[in-house]
Amino acid sequence: MGRDPQLAQIHIAKKQLGLDDDTYRDVLERVTGTRSAKGLSGKSKDALIGEFKRMGWKGGSGRRKSSKAYVRLVFALWGELKREGIWENKDVSSLRAFVKKMTGVSDPEWLNFEQATVVIEALKKMKERTAHG
Repeated sequence: MGRDPQLAQIHIAKKQLGLDDDTYRDVLERVTGTRSAKGLSGKSKDALIGEFKRMGWKGGSGRRKSSKAYVRLVFALWGELKREGIWENKDVSSLRAFVKKMTGVSDPEWLNFEQATVVIEALKKMKERTAHG
């Protein structure tokens, strides 16, 4: 079984809202009728995420901008490729998989300058190829 992005969002929301386990399970029960997120339908997960947003959760992964300019460039180029429709999978896990394939490092944040340069050049080539072809 693969990673469930909705379930990941639910756990991120719980943490970012600062909900203790009892409070989280109370919200879960009020919204979905059950005290466990395991086995929830997509619709129930959406309802729960919606409730967390109503409670003030802003959504997103909570990823802070990197302190490394070269990592920010990786994300900026990836963002351009997504906006232009060149990169179809919008989830950050697809970028992580690409970075891992290119460098063996599983998260762009952990790249050193040399590794990031390899990724940056590959992203630029992707953009150029579609611009010229």
